[in-house]
Amino acid sequence: MTTPALTFVFEIRALVDPPQRVGRGVDEVLEVFPIRGGTVHGPRLEGTVTDIGADWAVTRGTVTEVEARYLIRAADGALIDVTNRGVYRDEGAYFFTTPIFRTEAAAHRWLTETVFVGATREDGDHIVITIYAVG
Repeated sequence: MTTPALTFVFEIRALVDPPQRVGRGVDEVLEVFPIRGGTVHGPRLEGTVTDIGADWAVTRGTVTEVEARYLIRAADGALIDVTNRGVYRDEGAYFFTTPIFRTEAAAHRWLTETVFVGATREDGDHIVITIYAVG
């Protein structure tokens, strides 16, 4: 078995609004963070994060499961659908996601044919996801 390597491909800086607390029950809390835009920059993709999307976060104890859905507009105008799931632990040292990309644009087909991992962190009112291709 080969040990997978990680290759940096781009960084997403998503601007998020303060959370809308939905709540769910005694043992968990649901919050929704509207995504208001952002940037995409890196050696394999340039573009912007549109203002269509949100990040749902369900917290149970010290662990938060996140699921974001939003759109990227590549520099060439192509739209890319992003579904990004992950786990955050309260200590903040563990925040990883697994994004899945969809697009009909031939120039960006590689996004639909590759497995990715995102090292994620908070930076003020932005969520920053450093995207690595697994290979």
